[in-house]
Amino acid sequence: MKGSKNMAGGMQQMIKQANQMQNRIKKIQEDLNQKTYSGKSGGEAVCVTVSGEYLISTISIKDELFKDADKEMLQDLITIAANDAIKSAKEDSETQMGQATGGAMPGLF
Repeated sequence: MKGSKNMAGGMQQMIKQANQMQNRIKKIQEDLNQKTYSGKSGGEAVCVTVSGEYLISTISIKDELFKDADKEMLQDLITIAANDAIKSAKEDSETQMGQATGGAMPGLF
């Protein structure tokens, strides 16, 4: 009987810790969703900004690219900048979530 009380207390503690972790993760995710991340290419001629939800919010292209760049090169520069911004957002998310979970769930977010 004595062992079952300890097991019940241990289970309650685990549930409490899981709920605390879940609340921390929710707060971090809310904070991450408010952040923006920028990616650049072509010597900063193209800049793409994404949200913490990995959605593109702005694309900025310097005027001289419209004069000098061909369509394919411009598309490549936009793709590179967008991927760079998304990569930054993902890395920040993984770092923040890893800290919240103590690395217990890598790759989950």
